[in-house]
Parts: sequence; C-alpha cells; structure tokens
Amino acid sequence: MPAGAERGRAGPGGGGGGGGGGGRAGPRGWRSPAAAPCRCAMKKPDGKVVLLGDMNVGKTSLLHRYMERRFQDTVSTVGGAFYLKQWGPYNISIWDTAGREQFHGLGSMYCRGAAAVILTYDVNSLQSLMELEDKFLALTDSASADCIFAIVGNKVDLTDDCALPPDENRPEKSVASCGAKVRKQVRAEDAIALYKKILKYKMLDEKDVPAAEKMCFETSAKTGYKVDYLFETVFEMVVPIIVRQKAEGPPQTVDITDYKPAKRTKSGCCA
Repeated sequence: MPAGAERGRAGPGGGGGGGGGGGRAGPRGWRSPAAAPCRCAMKKPDGKVVLLGDMNVGKTSLLHRYMERRFQDTVSTVGGAFYLKQWGPYNISIWDTAGREQFHGLGSMYCRGAAAVILTYDVNSLQSLMELEDKFLALTDSASADCIFAIVGNKVDLTDDCALPPDENRPEKSVASCGAKVRKQVRAEDAIALYKKILKYKMLDEKDVPAAEKMCFETSAKTGYKVDYLFETVFEMVVPIIVRQKAEGPPQTVDITDYKPAKRTKSGCCA
C-alpha cells in the first residue's frame, strides 16, 4: 500500500464515519473492526468520497488499482470498506460500498456528509447505468449539500474499442488485442445524460457545477486506464469543499439535554 494510505472496514452494523476505526493491523494495513484497538489510531478524515453502483461493476477493483497499484479479482463487498488517502494537508476517506440488494440501504448511511459520490457502472451493461438512477441516486440525499458527482464507466478493457491508449501506469503494456471483445453498450452520451438528470434531481444549475464532460469518465481497473485521472480529478474538486466546511465550522445544533422549561407563575388576576 502506498505511503499516506490507510485501510479500514465497516460491516453491516458498522458506522459510516470513516475515520475512527481501530483494530488489529493485518496484511497491508487492513484493520478489523472486531479486533483489539491498535496503538496507532487512524487519522480523522477531513472529507469523504463514496463509490456507489451495482455489484460486479468493479468498484472494489478501481479502489485497489488506485490505492494498491494492482488489479485483483475480488469478492463482493459486504457492508462497506474504506481507505484513507492523504491529499496535500488533508485526509480523504474513500468508501467502497456493497452493490448487493440486501445491503442496499446501508448506502445512505455511508453517503452521509459525503463531499463527492462516484457513481460506477459497467460500460458493457446498460442496465448497470440505468440502476444508478433507479436504485442509487436517492441514497445520495444524505450527502453534503455541495457534494460533487462523477459518473464512471468501468471495464473498457473488455470492449471492442481498440483506440484506447496504453496503460498510463505501465506504458510498456498496452490494452489487450481486440480478440474476444464485446461491443460497448453504454455510450459517453448516455453517461452525460445521466449526469444532467442528477443535476435536475438535485435542483442544481449547470452553470454552478463542473461540466458534464469533465465529470464523466471511462476506466479500466484491470489495466489502470484513467484510474488515477478519475480519483485525482475528484480530489482536486473535494479540497475546496473541505476548506469551505472548515471555515464554516461544525454544523449549528441545539443541545436539548440542558433545556429547562421556564417556571410557570400563578396568575395575578383576582377572582
């Protein structure tokens, strides 16, 4: 795991805070929530980025590619897991969420207060794009009011598009030949249309948010194609949100535990 990165996990009963997890340090810094507290407490995150999308679209693989610089076939995420990434002076937690139906409701908890949401689909499955709107968009209602959205089509290495440049992380290795490829089912225009629907759902003006063309990506977790570009673009946009939130201070709340009702006085009226 690269320097400046920590990893944690929250199961179905775990919290969505993303920064306080202790636990036994395992392989590559994995922290088990059920283990004894670790001496080196995990840093508190300044901001949160959440990946949402159906199962098998490659959310976990994208996160592994970026944070651990490798591709790994993974099992389905249960509940949620996160990495902590240092970006400049700030610590940003990146949450990987479960796409399985039985864990669907947890997405809203993990999105709470998120500065950015990465909605992920499989470029070879139009259904996976449609489900972002049908099943996952409502989960972002708990995100920050100024949350930014990225639409990411993964698995471009499986398409018949042979115009892809070499892997940006390993330039000596190009994307595999076109044999046994499938035709891409989701066009860039489809992702842009979804982005504009999100703006309408959030009642945001296009003039006040990043352009759709800048926030729609196509990636390959397997080859590394555009994965760094995706996360680094999102981080650069999250930093101003963190700065603004820190300047505003914690949310204004009322502590009702110390509330004491005023004593009633007897009426001074005569009978």
